[in-house]
Amino acid sequence: MNTYIPLASSAISLIFAIIVLDQYFARRQPYQLIWSIGLFMYFVSTGTEFWTGQWGMNLLVYRLWYLFGAIGVAAYLGMGTVYLLVRRRISHIIVVVLLIASAYAAIRVFTADIDLGGLNILSGTAMPQSIRIMTPIFNTFGTVALVGGAIYSAWIFWRKRILPHRVISNLLIAIGAILPAIGGTHMRFGGNLTLFYILELVGIIIIFIGFLRTREVFGLYRVPLIHGFKKVL
Repeated sequence: MNTYIPLASSAISLIFAIIVLDQYFARRQPYQLIWSIGLFMYFVSTGTEFWTGQWGMNLLVYRLWYLFGAIGVAAYLGMGTVYLLVRRRISHIIVVVLLIASAYAAIRVFTADIDLGGLNILSGTAMPQSIRIMTPIFNTFGTVALVGGAIYSAWIFWRKRILPHRVISNLLIAIGAILPAIGGTHMRFGGNLTLFYILELVGIIIIFIGFLRTREVFGLYRVPLIHGFKKVL
């Protein structure tokens, strides 16, 4: 059971990432590129969870899971939302800081002395504490930006009484983003692995539904009788 839940999450996030990347190639909006990177990270991190359940853990899988799953996913999805809502110049500065921090984190994760002995499930406990303290910084930034940005966008559309489907889609994105964050916090304090995998899966499904509810998606793919707008979220 534990094996196939992350496999489903990995497959959905890969499809999602390809769709958003395709939209980036069509419109060249930086938030679409950053979101696609975050979704590919989701694909890799949940893929490592599937690999671990199916074939066991090794150092490379563990390092990839920690870098992309524990550190990267939330930060890059949140950064995409920053690009959507914040002035371009400020967003450029923030993304440069994020890229530098990510490079530092990658170096630390892939050069750390890690002992997987006695570790039967994917957990941050094998990572040195000096690296683990970085995780809440990345995750807090990403979760606040993604969830906060979605709620703010929903409130703006509700207050202006325009595009009601965007209110619902942004609320779905906010809910979907909160669930993996809850699962990650739960796991950090020794929670149940199956619940963590379920929250990851349900979270990405809800975010995907929120994305697909936007009429802009259908407009971009030229579905008959539906006209697109300018932005995806």
